[in-house]
Amino acid sequence: MFIPAWNEEQSLPAVLDDLKAGLPEADLLVVDDGSTDHTAEVAREHGAEVLSLGRNRGLPVGIAAGYRWALEHGYRFCGRVDADGQHPVPELVRLLALVRADGCDVAVGSRFVAGDGYAAYRYAPGRARRLGTAVLRRAMARVLGRPFADATSGLYAVNAKALPLLAEPFRTEAPEVEALIRISRAGLRLEEVPVDMSARAGGVSKLRGRKSIKVVLTVVGTLAAAKLVRAKR
Repeated sequence: MFIPAWNEEQSLPAVLDDLKAGLPEADLLVVDDGSTDHTAEVAREHGAEVLSLGRNRGLPVGIAAGYRWALEHGYRFCGRVDADGQHPVPELVRLLALVRADGCDVAVGSRFVAGDGYAAYRYAPGRARRLGTAVLRRAMARVLGRPFADATSGLYAVNAKALPLLAEPFRTEAPEVEALIRISRAGLRLEEVPVDMSARAGGVSKLRGRKSIKVVLTVVGTLAAAKLVRAKR
């Protein structure tokens, strides 16, 4: 189980304590992306191992580093949550159970799909986020050949088949989207699972205001490049 983190000393303790309570058998890793606060110290105090990147290298590097650590240490299953407290542990437990039962190779928690007691439209994003989500959904459907509603979700459970794919360096600033493309092209079984997510404990959403436009353009550019590469093959 790993958590990419940058300057998350305030939210990280509760995240780690919840993980230890809900998944007491799991080994916890915090990928410290060059934090300038006490993220690393707090992580160790709360029972996690720390992989330090030395300097701030960005989320794509941090995500690949977490999966690479799991691969190199021989784990059969690996989960990922964000450090801001948005991902409830019971939801991660559900995803891991699905993967462990061989229901799929990769399970991604989604705020925007319904089913199994999760009502449709249970989230009410702002106008900019609604627009961005709609664009991403259309682009994802064209590239993956299937609908995918929550392409930027950071809540993952994967098995050993997926680890080599996800441990490779990401080439874009849209690592979650790039991960989905890799998984789909490799023919692995990918499931988008309805979950509830909490409000972030701190920080600012990357899909807000001008940032939302930048993220959407980055993701769509990644998808367009992927489609172009596929067309040339």
